[in-house]
Amino acid sequence: MERNSPADADKNGIRAGVNTPSLTDSPKPNLNGANGIGQPFAIDDMQRREKVAALAAANVAHGKRSQQVKALMFVALFIIDAVMLVLAFVLAYMARETLPIFFIPNTQPPINQYVPTIILHVSTIMVIFYLSRFYHQRRAISRIDNARNLLGAITIGALVVNSLQDLVLRNSLYDPVDYPRSLFIYVWVFSAILVIAGRELHRALRRILRQRRIERDNLLIVGMGNVARDITKRILKSPELGYSVVGIVPVRSKNKHPYMGVPIIGQAHELPEIIDTMGIDQVIIALPDAQRSELVDLITLCKRGKVDIKVYPDMFAYMAGDLSVDDLGGTPLITVRDTALRGWKLSLKRGLDIVGAVIGLVLLSPVMLLTALLIRRESPGPVFYTQERMGLDGKPFQMIKFRSMRQDAEANGPGWTVENDPRVTRIGAFMRRTNWDEIPQLINVLLGDMSLVGPRPERPIYVKQFREHIPRYMERHLEKAGMTGWAQVNGLRGDTSIAERTSYDLWYVENWSLWLDIKIIMRTVINTILRRDKNAY
Repeated sequence: MERNSPADADKNGIRAGVNTPSLTDSPKPNLNGANGIGQPFAIDDMQRREKVAALAAANVAHGKRSQQVKALMFVALFIIDAVMLVLAFVLAYMARETLPIFFIPNTQPPINQYVPTIILHVSTIMVIFYLSRFYHQRRAISRIDNARNLLGAITIGALVVNSLQDLVLRNSLYDPVDYPRSLFIYVWVFSAILVIAGRELHRALRRILRQRRIERDNLLIVGMGNVARDITKRILKSPELGYSVVGIVPVRSKNKHPYMGVPIIGQAHELPEIIDTMGIDQVIIALPDAQRSELVDLITLCKRGKVDIKVYPDMFAYMAGDLSVDDLGGTPLITVRDTALRGWKLSLKRGLDIVGAVIGLVLLSPVMLLTALLIRRESPGPVFYTQERMGLDGKPFQMIKFRSMRQDAEANGPGWTVENDPRVTRIGAFMRRTNWDEIPQLINVLLGDMSLVGPRPERPIYVKQFREHIPRYMERHLEKAGMTGWAQVNGLRGDTSIAERTSYDLWYVENWSLWLDIKIIMRTVINTILRRDKNAY
């Protein structure tokens, strides 16, 4: 799960350095007093009180139905996995007979003799799935990560079954048949394909249920600042996540008006009653500048309601991501390490860059030649366009691109590219939409100026502006600039927030891994083929 980036302070939330009474010392609301249900929700008139009561009843009722749907989907996932694993073994048996690559035909025993092996195969892999928490459905995991995790678990399971075949079955009353390597390979291949396909089918069904609000969790947000607004906006735009924002609880603000269409339903000291009354399933505490004691008080209040609690992680927002805990005479200390790539990790990344650049240039050279001819045919001037960009450690380099604009595009000075930019040629517009104009940067990668994956480089004139207004902007330059990056595969390119791009770039720098690079490359290719990048122009 990726760590959230730094955000502006919560203007209406808890302020660091302000002396306030402990939240747990606040008086408990009197739900049965003169103000009735209106008191915990800061509602005075009878009409609004009745609306909140109706909303609470609806949330509780829908929550029960949602829990039933979740239970059914949980059972369905078990059944899908079991069916796919059995089907994989059957298809593997048939493929081994039909495609006799590894053995002599007509020598297989009847499939019914493999029943104990099938049972061992299915049960072993499903136990590994359970121990790996694959039946605990994560909302935000990508298809690529999901497929990788499943493939790893299936591989381990297949190896375990192969090892236990003799140990378990030969010591039983049943006389097992051999489990040849060719059948083992077929079973592994079909298991991976069918289980991943089955899980994608289950994922699609669950997405539909969430979009139609049949399966959802009632969510409460604590805080009313920029972070709370951003979280609320993302959830409201993504019904497939399966959340319903029931309400917002400000910490100090007395505002009673709806916040982005979401009602204000109480104050912080009333959290236990709000959670119980409204049927809340999860609470997000979005107070990036909260003091430790205040945050602990809020968490304690939420725990009384027995719900899942998520906290916006801003404690070390302005520190590096590589943290470790040391012990000094019994006193725990957090060590902050330099996150820049060093040693074998740097060599590994460079190796991936060289191999990827060479393969890319060889495979794409015919299409690159055709592109060059089309550029020259439409617009006089050079095929390639070089531009100074800031790279590793803030050092400039000449970045190579296919020329996508008229030769005199910057006669009046540099300018930011906008949608339907008149300077862009027809072939240039196509190249920009498909990112094809970036392909010559494989040469930069081969020369060592760039990497396949990393923060996208900016021009020095823009870097000078951004570094003055965006915190930690220059930390992007701890690594080489990339042809693609974490920000780009998440839709942050073109006319999008530089601050948000920076936060994604910093997350990449602090959380680098070889798998992350591979995943970003795969997502870039998929996004390009499916034309998912709406901000490319």
